[in-house]
Amino acid sequence: MAAQTVNRVKSADIELKDRLVAVNRVTKVTKGGRTFSFSAIVVVGDENGIVGHGLGKAKEVTEAIAKGIDDAKKNLIRVPILHGTVPHFQKGKYSGARVLLRPASEGTGVIAGGAMRA
Repeated sequence: MAAQTVNRVKSADIELKDRLVAVNRVTKVTKGGRTFSFSAIVVVGDENGIVGHGLGKAKEVTEAIAKGIDDAKKNLIRVPILHGTVPHFQKGKYSGARVLLRPASEGTGVIAGGAMRA
């Protein structure tokens, strides 16, 4: 398979919206007891083809979300949009997860589960 190029974008002058995908509580067990921390997965975008995802980890939920937003703004890419949809079929796989993106008529929306809809 040929190497794919990624169109990186700077977040300087873009009005971005953020959406929380998941928050996970993590427990570290030590001799002194349990220590709780949180991780948050966040996606950001301008709803016009620029998207990014980030992971934040902290002792508090709000700090983890803020770190996730900052990380997502550092990982922005441009997704090609043609007539309100992706221009061609895309398939991705990582571990046990598979993602299919198919072109659809404008107004169809996203037909997917919760994490993909975010």
